[in-house]
Amino acid sequence: MERNYARRYAKEFNFFRFVYQALWCIFVAVPLFWLFYKFEVKGRENIPKDGKFICAANHVSYLDPFLVSTALRKPIAYMAKKELFENNWFMTLNMDWLGAFAVNRQKLEVSTIKTVKELYKTNWLLGIFPQGGIRKNYTIEKINKGFAVVAKAAKWDIVPISIIGCEKYNWIPFKAKVVVQIGKPISYDLSEDEIIETWAKQVASMCHYQYVPTTIENEETSKKQELADV
Repeated sequence: MERNYARRYAKEFNFFRFVYQALWCIFVAVPLFWLFYKFEVKGRENIPKDGKFICAANHVSYLDPFLVSTALRKPIAYMAKKELFENNWFMTLNMDWLGAFAVNRQKLEVSTIKTVKELYKTNWLLGIFPQGGIRKNYTIEKINKGFAVVAKAAKWDIVPISIIGCEKYNWIPFKAKVVVQIGKPISYDLSEDEIIETWAKQVASMCHYQYVPTTIENEETSKKQELADV
């Protein structure tokens, strides 16, 4: 029977996965960051002291989940596109043990909400990249509203996080700098549109990126571009 990586249970976010994620951060990610980048974290005072919250960051590289987990020093279960669980057995196994779970980027499914509710029973946080795929164009745009829907359904505030410096990978020791900045929490009581706009403006400001609001015209242009790229 094929395993459903979209539906996860509280017992799966256990001590062993916590240790596995911590070991990756401590012995793989952190040495890599400090060797090839000047790594800086700002805004730790904005991390809520109590309660659950969603870690929502812009997405510029495959290092981002480790950057966020290292910056917050907490176990985080990341939403990852379901395609990542379908092509490579090693990647699937690794992501499974890191605590990630699969999501359909085209639509928010019931299994996603159920998994988030299971997280509430644990000491893990939820990690989301609202822009979906990796964006290296120094722009906050094409934001999926799913993270706002999840926040309201789970009744978790959102902590905006910006990542800059990994838009291009660096393999020369100490040449580049990566900055992870933690913004002020956004209340889930806001409307979905307000959550999206507030997150986008905070992250764009912290990154010094351009914020491009989603409009019907922008969506049509984006779809045409996607068709042209096929």
